[in-house]
Amino acid sequence: MEAMEKKTEIRTVGIMGAGAVGAYFLWGMRNLPCGTLCLIARGERKERLQKEGMIINGERFLYPVKTPEEAAGVDLLLITTKYGALPGLLEDIKTVVKPQTAVLSLLNGVDSEEIIGEAIGEEHMLYSLMRISSERNGNIIFFDPKETRGMWFGEKGIHQITPRAQAVLDLFAQTDCRCTWKEDIMAELWYKYAINISHNLPQAVLGVGLGCYEDSEHMSFLARKLWGEVMAVADARGIATRDYTPPCCSRKNAHLSTLQDLLAKRHTEIDMFAGAMIRMGKEAGIPVPYCEYTFHAIKALEEKNDGKFDYS
Repeated sequence: MEAMEKKTEIRTVGIMGAGAVGAYFLWGMRNLPCGTLCLIARGERKERLQKEGMIINGERFLYPVKTPEEAAGVDLLLITTKYGALPGLLEDIKTVVKPQTAVLSLLNGVDSEEIIGEAIGEEHMLYSLMRISSERNGNIIFFDPKETRGMWFGEKGIHQITPRAQAVLDLFAQTDCRCTWKEDIMAELWYKYAINISHNLPQAVLGVGLGCYEDSEHMSFLARKLWGEVMAVADARGIATRDYTPPCCSRKNAHLSTLQDLLAKRHTEIDMFAGAMIRMGKEAGIPVPYCEYTFHAIKALEEKNDGKFDYS
């Protein structure tokens, strides 16, 4: 941690993962000085990003794309991949990270920082979450900047702004990315986790818009049960808990990420959501039957998309 706290300025930033979350930072950091920002990728993905770039809110963005070896030693590394890709990227992350590198993992869930920290050293990790609603089709991504609350971050177990956290705030103050310091980032992470599990998953099983929680007492029941399981495990881990929060339903036909993945016939992040809850529930000795059912239901929907039940 000592080396991290001495860091008072961020001059170079690498982004690993060019999906919906990565696009937010590519868009928001577009006016930083040339050479500040790069994408990190290998092989065919690197070639494709160099050639095609990304189309974000109707505008094409082309940034330098570097291999992990070329990007080694950036001051700040943003990890914005899908959860399922994380294990295969740990060696690349280790290559990029040097003593001065601070790391922000913007993945959903509550355990990516632990996974990455085990590989590179916990002292490099800042804990963070994203508040964004976006739609993706290949390399075309759309989000509403006015409605996007951006990144919330903090130091695990430290309730004041450290020099490296201030350096992050100073960097993002120069951009159009919203960046908010949170005193108790762990409580915020688990709050978003509960929202994702209780709002994201039942909707995906049923295949309907977000208005279902407002219009159906049965969907509301399922959401509250899932919320309760998350908060029980959070409480066992010493994390501050909160009462159930119903979805803010500005568009009743809105599709959250898990349903978006299923409709696009992509595999979902169910391992990060209900799968991790099953593991953590067992560790804490807390039953999580609604999470277990939801996990298997969405795994079966993935199998359906893969053609496993095509008996014709």
